[in-house]
Amino acid sequence: MRQEAVLQSPDQVASSARIHEEKRMYFWCKRCMDIVLSLLFLIITLPLFLLIALLIKVDSPGPVIFRQTRIGKDGKPFTFVKFRSMRQDANPQVHQEHLRRVIRGADTSGNPGGEDSGDGGERAGKLSNDARVTRVGRIIRKTTLDELPQLLNVLKGEMSLVGPRPPLPYEMEMYEDWHIRRLKVLPGMASLWVVRGRADIPFDDQARMDIEYIENQSLWLDTKILLQTPWAVVSGGGAG
Repeated sequence: MRQEAVLQSPDQVASSARIHEEKRMYFWCKRCMDIVLSLLFLIITLPLFLLIALLIKVDSPGPVIFRQTRIGKDGKPFTFVKFRSMRQDANPQVHQEHLRRVIRGADTSGNPGGEDSGDGGERAGKLSNDARVTRVGRIIRKTTLDELPQLLNVLKGEMSLVGPRPPLPYEMEMYEDWHIRRLKVLPGMASLWVVRGRADIPFDDQARMDIEYIENQSLWLDTKILLQTPWAVVSGGGAG
């Protein structure tokens, strides 16, 4: 049977072009906002950076900055940075097994986290009372100060201030097909589920919120999430 091409009307073509242009302008403005705000935050928090680096160095042996491979937009890997909050000899398999339980539902709530990920308490993938975490590490995790170096990832264009949190390679291997939709945009330092409950939200619900964010992206939504993030951190909801 012959298939006939479906032609768009002039109005449909114009509407499609307008939507494409609006998205292009949004991503351009979002990138400008990322650069300006990241530079501003880095300048303002420079004394805090130096203090945290000193405390980490005094508290335990090892590097100040923890580097790790994460998965970014469209599945592209990049080097993710944060302040080290664990002992240098910490066994990553402890977190890997816990994360497997979280994603597969044995742990009824949680999201990818830990220094092996870095997003919350046990429910978020960080193990409660984890012996691998240093004294300074517990403080900077609780206050989310360990995430500050990710401003450098934002400046490099590997992350955005707002977007889904970047998964670990072995975490992505555990994803169901629909979870992969989280990788359609640049990962972010702050996300929709962070301001709605952080680690108190089950993994699948966090994935759905990430997809909700992707489908409704706007400068207003980004600004709203950024403004709500400090309160989410101070209130400590779901933090570990």
